[in-house]
Amino acid sequence: VTHLCWVPGEPYVIQTSEDKTTRVWDSRELQVAHTFPAKQHIQTCCDVSQDGRYCLSSSSGSAGHGAEATLWDLRQTRGRVCEYKGHFQTTTSCVFLPRGPTLAPSIATSSSDSTVKVWDQGTAACLATLCLEGSGPLASLAACDSSTLLCASSNSGIHVLRVRGGAELALEEVAAF
Repeated sequence: VTHLCWVPGEPYVIQTSEDKTTRVWDSRELQVAHTFPAKQHIQTCCDVSQDGRYCLSSSSGSAGHGAEATLWDLRQTRGRVCEYKGHFQTTTSCVFLPRGPTLAPSIATSSSDSTVKVWDQGTAACLATLCLEGSGPLASLAACDSSTLLCASSNSGIHVLRVRGGAELALEEVAAF
């Protein structure tokens, strides 16, 4: 097991693992309720949308192979909706960004390649990329609100990132500690 998270308002837990699968567990029965099709690489992280309709998983990879995030539908179809490709090393974290007045439904990913990317949830278009040079592999993300992300790095602690909306989305580092 590499990561897990609750589905908001439901008795279900999403779990990623080294066997390359993402599973939905029913906490009442302590049994697997659904297993999404196995990917080609280890699944490293997961997150669930606030409305409980979608789940994200991210995967290991290198040299541009794997290292994607995958959006899964948790409703009836339980199928893959789309993939977010563009990292060159393991995608270590994936989070849904809270909706904001100037931000369409979006997700963010971090990677061992020292980049953080913001993606359009529906089209899988990369909206912004920030390289945190010298930070080493990035370990995890935490969305604070629709415009603020925390990013943990191996070499330089925690980075505070700001997502600026408008005609062209921008991602910038505003502090580190």
